[in-house]
Amino acid sequence: MIDRRQLCLGLGSAAALAGPARAVSWAEGENALHILVTKSKRKLMLVRAGVTLHTFPIALGNNPKGTKRRAGDGRTPEGRYAIDAFNEWSRYHRALHISYPNADDLARARAAGWEPGNNIEIHGMPAGYETVDPPFFPTDWTDGCIGVSNRTIEVIWKTVSLDTPVVILA
Repeated sequence: MIDRRQLCLGLGSAAALAGPARAVSWAEGENALHILVTKSKRKLMLVRAGVTLHTFPIALGNNPKGTKRRAGDGRTPEGRYAIDAFNEWSRYHRALHISYPNADDLARARAAGWEPGNNIEIHGMPAGYETVDPPFFPTDWTDGCIGVSNRTIEVIWKTVSLDTPVVILA
């Protein structure tokens, strides 16, 4: 098991610490814990074996309709990803890095002559908003990430591991 603190101390990338990359098996993933994000409903769910364990409100990129196409477009990607790093010292209260861009994202961006962007995360609130824990977010405020309350990121942080599948739907 990878010590999450090592990932944040600059001791190497998640891949280097974890050894050879392990492909996420989506068939196995149906019975394993995974994160399901439904952008249109502004919900993140922790799901195991088809049972929703937790549902949380989310904020998205400030241009939420459609999938992320390029760096700086303010969109949150749509597709299948995985948690590939933990960042305990994010400028937001904790962050889980998502394996965006995947091969489809890269191909789509490059075909259009764009850079796909990177550093998409599920993260908590910025400084000054530590106690905000709304039943819903009235506005989308990230640059393309999935924003949650600090209470929520603590639950997710303790529940998931590296390679936890993340499915982001429109």
